[in-house]
Amino acid sequence: MEHLQAYRAAGGGKHRANKQFGISALNRRLLMAAAVLFVATLANSESKAQSGPFAPMAGSWSGGGTVTLDDGSTERIRCRARYAPIGPTMEMSLTCASDAYKFNLGANVRAEGSAITGSWSEASRNISGSLQGKGGGGNFEVVASTAGFNANIGLRTSGNRQSVTIRADSQFRGATISLSK
Repeated sequence: MEHLQAYRAAGGGKHRANKQFGISALNRRLLMAAAVLFVATLANSESKAQSGPFAPMAGSWSGGGTVTLDDGSTERIRCRARYAPIGPTMEMSLTCASDAYKFNLGANVRAEGSAITGSWSEASRNISGSLQGKGGGGNFEVVASTAGFNANIGLRTSGNRQSVTIRADSQFRGATISLSK
């Protein structure tokens, strides 16, 4: 307290640092307002860069669900997804595992209007193929195909929640997954 009184007495009761640099209270407020406006403009331009049909999916997601195998048995799975949209294109990965089962699905997709095309791969089984479907706004229905394998994949995104359903006629019958950001 004593040092504060001595400081004010030495400066005539005023804070000298502001006078030394010529920054008045009004100028500090204007400078702060300009900085806030700059940050708001930057944030708005970043959101425009993330616009497009895949924008609601951007980022990392995690959650779980069940996988159904060809014998009808089901297992609980834990999943992680990453979506990296850039305008009308997106790179994605979905990795799910249980104690006995794992899949690692990757895809590169492109939207032209509501039509979706692209390629996919499943790393643990070393298979790949094409994707075709439709959708937008984070909600998609696609078919993943390769020789001897077809799977219907549905993605539904609402805010920070996402559901993924996969249905196939093979050793892997399907999966139902719930993810969140």
